[in-house]
Amino acid sequence: MQNGLSVDVEDWFQVGAFEGVIDRADWPRLDCRVEANCETVLQIFDAAGVKATFFTLGWIAERYPALVRRIVAAGHELASHGYDHRRIFTMTAEEFAADLSKTQAILEDLGGVGIRGYRAPSFSVDGRTPWAHAVLAEQGYAYSSSVAPVVHDHYGWPQSPRHAWRPLADSDLVEWPVTTARVAGRTLAAGGGGFMRLLPYRFTHWAIERMNAEGHPAILYFHPWEVDPGQPRVAGASLRSKLRHYSGLGAMAGKLRRLVGDFEWTRADALIAAQQQRAEPWRAAA
Repeated sequence: MQNGLSVDVEDWFQVGAFEGVIDRADWPRLDCRVEANCETVLQIFDAAGVKATFFTLGWIAERYPALVRRIVAAGHELASHGYDHRRIFTMTAEEFAADLSKTQAILEDLGGVGIRGYRAPSFSVDGRTPWAHAVLAEQGYAYSSSVAPVVHDHYGWPQSPRHAWRPLADSDLVEWPVTTARVAGRTLAAGGGGFMRLLPYRFTHWAIERMNAEGHPAILYFHPWEVDPGQPRVAGASLRSKLRHYSGLGAMAGKLRRLVGDFEWTRADALIAAQQQRAEPWRAAA
């Protein structure tokens, strides 16, 4: 079974863990390492012969147009991660629509391809944003991967389905959440990112196998900064944020190389197209 591999293209200073100590106004003067880190990721993918989806911030794309073109030229899907990593529940529906339009225009202009997919910063589509999927559909998106069906202090919509579903009765828009695992009656996040860095590789491997055994593709994600143990340290961040962000950085590239070799992977848009060809009975709205 093919699984969905995705990269959230943002830099170390743009993450939710540091949003309280790093001001957006300071971003332009910080050490931006995303281009070099993405090159490392692209080389790992190229060596394994796999394709992925790159959910890219408009802020990054504006500053690194060659990176956007490199992603597209390598055969990967270019998708939207919003403009500057604002969480959806901090916006109005009108502001969200404007953010989508602005980012889509930037990515399509630089990449020369249509943008069909979206992932909300910090998986911030949840019960506080009942209008988000309708706005995405109105903007012409085919799919979203913006919901985390778990309990978490930074994000989560635990009442939502664990597998791909259609959130709107009058739209073909598909919501495809990142992978979770059911353990002792609880739903645990297992879709990559910090969980892949912090936990043994065998847990991620097991979670993917479990998802495939349930008859569903796994959807994994990570960030380019997660393969960069030499990135700057944020002195003013809390101990909890530092542990979350910096733990396991040195092991991530090795885990990623194992992962792309142990399973079959493809782009999110190709995965959805394959499911639709099999007349996948998407679940209705949560």
